[in-house]
Amino acid sequence: MQFRSVVWAVTSVIDTFTYWCGWVFSWICLVLMLAIVYNVVMRYGFNAPTVWAYDVTYMLYGTMFMLGSAYCLYKGGHVRTDFLYNQFSPRWQGIVDSTLYIILFFPAMYFFFSAGFDYAARSWAQLERGFYSPWAPPIYPFKTVIPVAIALLALQGISELLKSLHAAIYGRWP
Repeated sequence: MQFRSVVWAVTSVIDTFTYWCGWVFSWICLVLMLAIVYNVVMRYGFNAPTVWAYDVTYMLYGTMFMLGSAYCLYKGGHVRTDFLYNQFSPRWQGIVDSTLYIILFFPAMYFFFSAGFDYAARSWAQLERGFYSPWAPPIYPFKTVIPVAIALLALQGISELLKSLHAAIYGRWP
């Protein structure tokens, strides 16, 4: 099988998976908005603020932010020095991207995943609870989002690496 068809097949599957994960995770925003609106109405309309709103909003926002990172990479939304990068030919863009993915991105994902996994595992072992409010919700499920988000980001990184290798080899983006 040719490299082009392998790149197309693998990146299509990963990109489609990332797209649908991004779509599913985007619904967290609606839940977050509903929680905030409910709290505002209860606080100012009925003078009865909720005890859970602060915890829910920071956990949902963090979850949405982290789980959306792979979708952001898929859409090209992460920071890069475009004023230099856009001046390069597709071949040089592919060379730069693939080199940086191999040297920086994947080692960073490995270390972040390892640390995030240990962090979540300790939280599960302790059945950790939040201490920012009297509600004290369990936070170990939300700490599990860290290694999951990094795994999804690394998976999308594989797709981006294959695309950049294609650009480096063939002089055009797939």
